[in-house]
Amino acid sequence: MSAEKIIADWKKGNFKPVYWLEGEESYYIDQIVDHAEHHILPEAEAGFNLSVFYGKDADWAAVVNACMRYPMFAQRQVVLLKEAQHMAQKELEKLQAYIDNPLKSTILVVSHKEKKFDGRSALYKVLKSKAELLTTKKMYDNQLPEWTNQMVIQQGLTISPKALTVLVDHIGNDLNRLENEVEKLKVNLGGRKGITEDDIETYIGISKEFNPFELQAAIGQKDLAKAIRIIQYFEANPKSAPIQLVLPSIYNFFSKVYQLHALQGTNEKEMASIMGVSPFFLRDYQNASRKYSYQAVETILLLLHQYNLKSVGVNNGGTTDAGLMKEMVVKMMQ
Repeated sequence: MSAEKIIADWKKGNFKPVYWLEGEESYYIDQIVDHAEHHILPEAEAGFNLSVFYGKDADWAAVVNACMRYPMFAQRQVVLLKEAQHMAQKELEKLQAYIDNPLKSTILVVSHKEKKFDGRSALYKVLKSKAELLTTKKMYDNQLPEWTNQMVIQQGLTISPKALTVLVDHIGNDLNRLENEVEKLKVNLGGRKGITEDDIETYIGISKEFNPFELQAAIGQKDLAKAIRIIQYFEANPKSAPIQLVLPSIYNFFSKVYQLHALQGTNEKEMASIMGVSPFFLRDYQNASRKYSYQAVETILLLLHQYNLKSVGVNNGGTTDAGLMKEMVVKMMQ
């Protein structure tokens, strides 16, 4: 069951006694918990029938006692156990008896972020049979542009392909932050509906000229002078593009170029679909494939692996991040 389905059921008045939310992606867990806290009960009922516990301070017995109470002047009550990953496993396992036989007038929502609970435990076996169990996973990087674009559309906005790429490349796999930044943009657009690169620069602070997307484009064009200028900007503004953000961006770009070499002869629409890229950017990959042979791209991918190790201190000789990037791009373009 997805987060959207759980919330849709709640809006229809369909509730189950226990919801266990776990996994690496906190965005969907936070969505469900927020809805449970603020929208299941009317404000007049929440004062008596909403109990919130935090794993760092919660006592399992207090949670169970809250669950066992009957609602006051209402059909149901809500009990939230947030950040349950901070409770000891043996304490969480003491919830098993209640979860095995829950009170139908109580909605217990447990948020267990960052990881899955031990699937070998007796509690987990009960959860699978008696609770609504949601396990979330981090979204793959290649899914982020489409997810972000759909979220922008849901906000009643549009975003240019380049602005979308710059935004996603800069923020990475943090769905909460991506949503927050789009909401910030919406507030600042002054009634406009289209998000541009200028808006990204003005309201989020990502330079439209000096960012990982422009660096990968410069490397793809074999424009060494432009690549060095961008890296020098990164050096003067370390927070704008740390090397741990830059290297994956370049790696993803050349992985697509590598894939493109194997697709020669395929029409452009099929190429874009197979590669999972916007047709708007296909020409960038095609141009790079003309400047870098199949063997050259293989060498670049190996270089990126080597410099990723150097970026975390393996045989880097004390070279700065900017120094590593300059050294790397020169080798790429040889």
